[in-house]
Amino acid sequence: MTQRMHELADEIVRLQVELDREIHKRRELLGFRLNAGLVEFEHDVIVEHRRLRLGLARFVARAPLATVLSAPLIYSLIIPLLTIDAWVSVYQAICFRIYRIPGVRRADYISIDRRHLAYLNSIEALNCVFCGYGNGVIAYVREVASRTEQYWCPIKHAIRIADPHQRYYEFLEYGDAAGYRARLDEFRDRLRTVQPETAAMPTAS
Repeated sequence: MTQRMHELADEIVRLQVELDREIHKRRELLGFRLNAGLVEFEHDVIVEHRRLRLGLARFVARAPLATVLSAPLIYSLIIPLLTIDAWVSVYQAICFRIYRIPGVRRADYISIDRRHLAYLNSIEALNCVFCGYGNGVIAYVREVASRTEQYWCPIKHAIRIADPHQRYYEFLEYGDAAGYRARLDEFRDRLRTVQPETAAMPTAS
């Protein structure tokens, strides 16, 4: 990586920390906090949430016909999501052990905590469970795939790709044959010995 690329990567990290601070401030304004991983709302906030909950009958009556008709198709996605969730879990349980790659902790990516919000009716809560699970599985699979990519092919693409995973920015440049031959083992060793979420990647020259 060039010096300018290092500076930009550091700026991304700085902005993420700043964003986390702003999210924490917003949580305080909304009257809740996290205690041992559990959300705690102030009593007055819970009362207001329950007041704002839309009754189930009224919610269904207001739903557009297209929404009702498309719902089965949307929820049918649970089948491929469950399949890939299970398949990728088996994959990393076997293959990551063989290559001594740290396993991805599934619970870090899949969260279904929004179902506890008092202003959601049962259908809205179910929708939140579905979306939380679906997006969590995709994030979990992406992390497994990114560790696989770092081990087997830590090379950038020749063309720009949308929203690459964080490890990608440190990969070797497209066409850097000497770097690939000289540093592939370094990428693999770094992945094996250090948790990828908390450590920087080796610098790609």
